[in-house]
Formats: sequence, structure tokens, C-alpha cells
Amino acid sequence: MRIAFISTYPPIECGLATYTKYLTDAMKKFKKEIFIVSQIGAKGENTFPVYAPQHTDIAYRLFHIVEKTAPDIIHIEHEFGLFGSRRGFQIVDFLLRCKLTETPVVTTLHTVYTDLSYTEKIIIQHIIDNSSAIIVHETYQKKILEKNYNHQNKIAVIPHGIRLCKKTVEAKKILGLENKKVILLSGYLRSTKCFEKIIKLFPKIVDQLKNATLLLAIRTRILEHSEYKNYLYELVEKSPVKNNIKVLTGQFPQYTFDTILSAADLMALPYTKGGQSGILSQSSAFELPAVTSNIDSFSHWCKTVNGGLCCKTDDDYVKNIIKILTDDDYSKQLQQNIRKHNKLICWDKIADIHMDIYKKIINGLFSNAEFFYVPKE
Repeated sequence: MRIAFISTYPPIECGLATYTKYLTDAMKKFKKEIFIVSQIGAKGENTFPVYAPQHTDIAYRLFHIVEKTAPDIIHIEHEFGLFGSRRGFQIVDFLLRCKLTETPVVTTLHTVYTDLSYTEKIIIQHIIDNSSAIIVHETYQKKILEKNYNHQNKIAVIPHGIRLCKKTVEAKKILGLENKKVILLSGYLRSTKCFEKIIKLFPKIVDQLKNATLLLAIRTRILEHSEYKNYLYELVEKSPVKNNIKVLTGQFPQYTFDTILSAADLMALPYTKGGQSGILSQSSAFELPAVTSNIDSFSHWCKTVNGGLCCKTDDDYVKNIIKILTDDDYSKQLQQNIRKHNKLICWDKIADIHMDIYKKIINGLFSNAEFFYVPKE
């Protein structure tokens, strides 16, 4: 079986690129042919960097590679805006080209909200109509699609995969945080992540826990959200407890980011909007308890995994952070709960579920045929 992934891919700095890297790496065990068709900047074996978001012929560029590589199935990792202007409507053109050539497509929708714009809703309906299968990460996302779109019973829920990791030895010593209780704020910078909430509340936490440290490790892209970044740094500079705040700058390649995660005692996620969070998956890999907002995806995680606490008010954030950082038995129980859940959704198991979907689609097309491929040693 030959599978072509349409997605961003490392070294591009993007949560979707990281996601695709982990998924395709886990799928190597099946010894199938895997190709990545990506934005310019991607690198790697069987990787084709063919377009930039500002191009007006993205569908043609993508399909040109599809024609040349002749995959048995295409898997699109979808985010709005990756495929050109008007929220990436060119992906619809690409899907129609695939349908006309009877090339089956699986699409993972990484953004599913109830308040999508008119343009986004039209794009989503066309994606559903022209895909053989749709994947979302959360049950509530499936319910949103089933309620608001003609879905043809083709939607599957596959959780975001988790790495099984060991913490970096002496990470706190490496970062100069020995004997500190470390609250981590991290991820790609967006105003909807509301990092300023924790910075503003942090003096109340220090009042009750003198060795508390707020660690900011925020990833940024050139010229993106620069005003918001400056706003956060100004808040830190003006904080009455700025000596308890440590700011790290950089793009944090995975081995570096793993050290940062290993030094933390708790992940704070005060987001006002978002689906399944890549940063929550990253922190879960290191069994970090989380204090989160009560948006749907985080609320679901807190209830099903029991790995952290959701917050509705500012007082909730302070109270819950203090509880996790001061009650060692409770913190260890949360870590144990996360560890147990990680084993259920590690990338190896997530790859198995994806392959089952591919096989069902392919077998439905060629019931009497057997795909044969011997990988080159």
C-alpha cells in the first residue's frame, strides 16, 4: 500500500508538522510506502515540498505529485489556512481532482468548532462530501459534525497520539530550577491561549508558595503575534514577583523541549479556544498534571483521563495550582492516571487504528485483490 500524506512536516515549526512526523514514524512498522507532500521547507525521505500558502495553484501542485507517485490512498491533515487564501478553499479543488480520478482520501479535521465562519462551514462540508473517511480527535467534535453537516456516517474518532517518554535526568538542575515548584506556560503563541491570565494571577500563587516558579517557554514564528508577545513580556517585567518568573526564548527542537517539560511540575492551559491541544499531548508524554480552562477539549480530558483540574474562575486557577503543587499524594495520583491513559493512546496504537481505516477503504474498492510490497532493506 502506498500512502500519501498532505500536511506540513519538519523542520517546519508547526504542531501539525510534529503530529504528522510522529504518526508516519509509527506507521513504518507496517512496511508500507509513505510519501509526504508538504509546504516548501519540509525535508526528509520521500518528502515533496511543493507549495507555499500564498500560491494560487496549490491544488494543481498537490495533484501533480499525486499523479506522479500514484498513491493507493491519500491522507490530508487539515487545518484552515494551510491551503491558500479564504481559509484554504483550494483544498476543495484538490479533493475534486482526487474524486475524479477515483483516488480515496482520508481527512483528519484538526479544527472543529461550533462557531466556524460561513466560508469555513462550506469548506468543511465539501471535505466531508469528498473524503472516504473523516477523522477527528474528540467525541464532542464528531457530535458537532453530525449535528451541523451532512456526514454520511463516515466520521471516526481517533485520539491525538502520545509519545512514551522518560524524563530528562536532572532537568531542573540544567535549567537552574532546583528545589522549585515549576508551573509551565508553553506552546505556539496565540492570544486565544490567554497566557496573561496566569502571569497576572501568579503573585497570588507566590503568596502561598514561596518556591513557586513560572516558566515561560513560548514558541514563536517570525512576525506572528509580535504585539501579543511584547504584551506578555511587559507583564513579566512589571510583575511584583518577576524574580520568580523565568523566560526561555528559542524554537525548542524536540530534545530541547523534552528537557523543559521534564523540569516542570504542572502545565497551565488557560486557553479560551482550541481543539485537542498538541501541547497537552506533549505534557502528557511526561505525565505532567494540568490546570486548564473549561473549554470542551480540556474538560473532556480532565474527566476521562483525570490528569488535572478545570477552572471556571481566576480563584479556581490559584486554588487548583496550589493544590497540585502542595499535595504530593494527589499530584502522584494524577501522574499515575496520565501514565495509564498514555498506554492506551501511544502512537503505536494510534497507527494501528489508522491502518485499519485505510484497509477498510481499500478492501471496499478491491475486495479480491491483495496489495503486495517488499520494502528495500
